[in-house]
Amino acid sequence: MSKKIEKLFKSYRDQLLHLAKLYGIVEVKSYAKSSKRLTISQLELLLIKNRIKLPVNRSSDKAMAKQELKENSIRNVYLSIAFIFFLGCMITMRPYIKNVVNEVKFSYVAEEYKTAKLDKPKKNKKKEKVKEQEKVVTQYENTVSLNAETTINLFEDLDYDLKGVRAGQKVKPIYLTKLPKDLKTLGDTGKKRELFIKILLPLILDENEKISRDREKLFKILAKNFNSIGERVWLKRRFKEYKIEDKDLGKLKMRMDIIPVSIAIAQAANESGWGTSRFALEGNALFGQWTWSKKGISPKKADPNQSHKILQFQILKASVRAYKNNLNTHNAYQEFREARAKLRQSGGDVINGLELTKYLKNYAAIGEKYVRILEDIIEKNSLTDFDKAILLPTKMKKGIAL
Repeated sequence: MSKKIEKLFKSYRDQLLHLAKLYGIVEVKSYAKSSKRLTISQLELLLIKNRIKLPVNRSSDKAMAKQELKENSIRNVYLSIAFIFFLGCMITMRPYIKNVVNEVKFSYVAEEYKTAKLDKPKKNKKKEKVKEQEKVVTQYENTVSLNAETTINLFEDLDYDLKGVRAGQKVKPIYLTKLPKDLKTLGDTGKKRELFIKILLPLILDENEKISRDREKLFKILAKNFNSIGERVWLKRRFKEYKIEDKDLGKLKMRMDIIPVSIAIAQAANESGWGTSRFALEGNALFGQWTWSKKGISPKKADPNQSHKILQFQILKASVRAYKNNLNTHNAYQEFREARAKLRQSGGDVINGLELTKYLKNYAAIGEKYVRILEDIIEKNSLTDFDKAILLPTKMKKGIAL
């Protein structure tokens, strides 16, 4: 019978399949139904297992080797294609994976510093009695003031350095809520100034990014022939925010724009003594804004003819926001806003702070002298390098606040 089978089929594999079918081997049938291809070796094993004699006149070893080589080659081609596809996916995903890893590292290190500072054991372990009319706890009640060295170490751990930023590296979104109380101990040195800039830079960029997003939305709304109810409500809120009572869209476009980073840092440095003034340390007042309310900090040597105080804030970010609102809404800085709008029209994506300092003479009583001071600070510290700085994108809504 085996001789007849050998004559009917040219291939040794066909002979094996015919025998399996003839004797009704269940395993072969199940493989056939699932469209799986069995190798010669597998067929032989199934026949032997079922005590079926293999064909006597088997194919030569060379023919079998050729058949197995063919099968292995096909398998290897499929595996190679799968590996190349996997490798391509990994290369494509590498920037995303790197960003996620950096974000995790950033979040972990910053949170570690925050936890370490907040979890220090208190000397007085007695529980305070809770008053019935206790005030609502604000979100800024547990703000942290790191010392200067800890802040420096934190930035080093997060690979945040100004040389990298000047070279195009994106700024880590870490927001200190307070300045280090011992910033003055670093002395009047580049180290103190560098730390002050590092603290202030993310805060300014964050406010500028919010303005840029609003500005982009504004121009999209203006480009439409018809605006939705939501868009009209949004415009109404922006008119209120930028103090435009006549709802003039031209004024809104002029006022809704960023403050050059170099100018903001220079003004904060001058007004706060590079973060060492009493107003900056006690009230987070970086820009020396005046107020006549009870919440301000009174100068020690106050002029008897003036009753103003220095406006204080819960956190540093609030001070930056108030400063931005001041320059973008107060009538004293109308000339500044007009000059900024002209720079925009000339096609400049990056606004150079030195081109606008001369329009800030009304910020201080000394006028032109104040402008020269700002220009000197900007030039000596190369602050225009930061006018093109970009904040690192992150999935976290507010970055890390310390």
